Amino acid sequence: MRKEYDFTKAKKNPYAAQLKKSVTIRLDEEAIDYFKGISEKVGIPYQSLINLYLRDCAASNRKLNMSWR
Repeated sequence: MRKEYDFTKAKKNPYAAQLKKSVTIRLDEEAIDYFKGISEKVGIPYQSLINLYLRDCAASNRKLNMSWR
């Protein structure tokens, strides 16, 4: 390894804008337990599963059917 590296010609990472953003969200304990249960079966972290589900909803333009009485 070199003692010093020259980064003057370095380029910004073009994929940096696609990185995940950390947010705080309040979820019901039942929802968290549901995704944790699935994550144990499939071997994917539960936060990744929640992200995949939300991305799928957004990609398919799925709307929540709600009616207030």
